[in-house]
Amino acid sequence: MYDQLQAIEDRYEELGELLSDPEVIADTKRFMALSKEEASIRETVEVYRRYQRIIQQIKDAKEILNENLDAEMTKMAKEELSEGKKEKEELEEKIKILLLPKDPNDDKNILMEIRGAAGGDEAQLFAGDLFAMYTKYAEAQGWKVDVMGASITGIGGYKEIILMITGENVYSKLKYEFGAHRVQRVPTTESQGRVHTSTATVVVMPEAEDVEVEIDDKDLRIDIYHASGAGGQHVNKTSSAVRIIHLPTGIKVEMQDERSQQKNREKAMKILRARVYDHFAQSAQSKYDATRKSAVGTGDRSERIRTYNFPQNRITDHRIGLTIQKLDQILSGKLEEIIDALIVYDQTQKLEELNNGG
Repeated sequence: MYDQLQAIEDRYEELGELLSDPEVIADTKRFMALSKEEASIRETVEVYRRYQRIIQQIKDAKEILNENLDAEMTKMAKEELSEGKKEKEELEEKIKILLLPKDPNDDKNILMEIRGAAGGDEAQLFAGDLFAMYTKYAEAQGWKVDVMGASITGIGGYKEIILMITGENVYSKLKYEFGAHRVQRVPTTESQGRVHTSTATVVVMPEAEDVEVEIDDKDLRIDIYHASGAGGQHVNKTSSAVRIIHLPTGIKVEMQDERSQQKNREKAMKILRARVYDHFAQSAQSKYDATRKSAVGTGDRSERIRTYNFPQNRITDHRIGLTIQKLDQILSGKLEEIIDALIVYDQTQKLEELNNGG
């Protein structure tokens, strides 16, 4: 473990030198890649350096105790030793977590698809609530949210909405949102005051670069057609709507939100690339999960992951058994408590697997 930490610190020092090299600074692409690498190992290096200082503190305290100095110095040395040992244990646990294999997608932007599922109008309204919740959370994180496409219902809900969320480590925090979200509340149309249960599904996919998923032009069928507005209004006079089908997987994307065919095509390809990447990643994950105990589920969109209970202002994450009486705050974008708990649970599971030789 310590050889690995030393190698990471050496690399960090090397990156510091490279990032001050005029040749590297002039090469924007390389400079960005090295900056990203430096940022990804910075915390590990800081914790390791702190750990080294604590080891030295323990050593110094032991030497003082061996010298049989006056009572005041002995007392101080004992306190230093006790505090040092405690912090050493804490730092060792933190280092183990920092050295866990990283999800290669963690630092990526995401495409998020939210759909109203079971429950008709109420499910589609809830999809709108989830959209608002994720938008507020993203803004608080300093991320950018772009609506790539949306199918809005007459009452203001969403049959489907596709978002591109860009920023630092977006996937690492929002990957746990993948699954079925259940809502329990009294719909505004309910005259008897009965609580109804509806669901919306959330799909989270890492943004895929061209180099990560190779899509051959011959594997695509591209149809161009006239865009149609809601209820037949604002019908586009030019053929600007785009439908792209990836023939090997049958994945289909339709895009007509933009007036320009080129812009619709670019958006559709971005969504298609993420869906194809996700399709193959899910297949590989399913095979992998069959051979191990899965940690926090991030793959099955039919898996009910969370219940939002409005009458009791309660939210429950079923995967980790976490219940919080702060539904109003969560829906206003304050998701940190849930996401942090999911990250800790996931890390704990992976540590256990590592310790058990899994």
